[in-house]
Amino acid sequence: MKKLFLFFSLLILTIAFGQDNNFKKFKEFYQNGDMIAIEKLLKDWEKNPNAEFFVSSVNYYFNKSRKEVVSLDQNLPKTEGFELKDDNGKTVAYLSSKNHYDANLLQKTFKYFDEGISKFPNRLDIRFGKIYILGQLEDYENFSNEIVKTIQYSSQNNNQWLWSEDANYDGGEKEFLLSIQDYNNQIYDTNNDSLLKYMKQINEEVLKYYPNHVESLSNLAIVSLISKNYDEALFYLLKAEKLAPEDYIVLNNLAFAYKLKNDKTNAIKYYQLVKKFGDDRAKSQAENELKKLQQ
Repeated sequence: MKKLFLFFSLLILTIAFGQDNNFKKFKEFYQNGDMIAIEKLLKDWEKNPNAEFFVSSVNYYFNKSRKEVVSLDQNLPKTEGFELKDDNGKTVAYLSSKNHYDANLLQKTFKYFDEGISKFPNRLDIRFGKIYILGQLEDYENFSNEIVKTIQYSSQNNNQWLWSEDANYDGGEKEFLLSIQDYNNQIYDTNNDSLLKYMKQINEEVLKYYPNHVESLSNLAIVSLISKNYDEALFYLLKAEKLAPEDYIVLNNLAFAYKLKNDKTNAIKYYQLVKKFGDDRAKSQAENELKKLQQ
């Protein structure tokens, strides 16, 4: 999916700074590694804070909370690791780095996030920043809850968001929902079926405010398919088909759902539609499926 430009990079701090003098100072002090100056700046700035104060504070405290440690594990790590082998060439362990976080500094991070969102509710970068960090922490319950809150607020401000330094966010509803789809992909890519309930929660919330959002209908269908609730999946997919009759992803999922239900007639029907409307890869896969079904 298309990526919305992410919240400021929390590890390398590539923030777009404008004319805010305190913001400029923060960047300078951070790049120079002058933590004492940053703490003094934030203390003084807090007396008359703007939105960039909260952006700077969460960057500072989250980065400060993070410690990278070397770990020796017998299981293949999620991130890249160095493989250790015995004299016979057999893998015995993996050496990798892991992030650990100071609980008190994390608490400060989220304190400033919540204050920033409360005082500047239209600043989408702050909201997305909080979601980003919760994802990094793999706290998917709060990750999803924060996404739901953001979806709810999008209906109140009609997606008239602001971004860094109160610049107008010109992505509108389309880019906002693309970002929500990215968060769905993040959950799905964990390959952890126990987290599918959060995908369901997010997409049901989207449909309350954006009832014709095809991607959310498809996402709910995928959750249902994984849960082997094929009739429920077809309910969502048939609704999506009415909204986007030539969407080959929807058509392919319909074909797959009917195949799982052993409904060969409808499976063939929809794979034929995939051949008609799909890209080259989808057409090739549909052709292979049709050969199997028509044997």
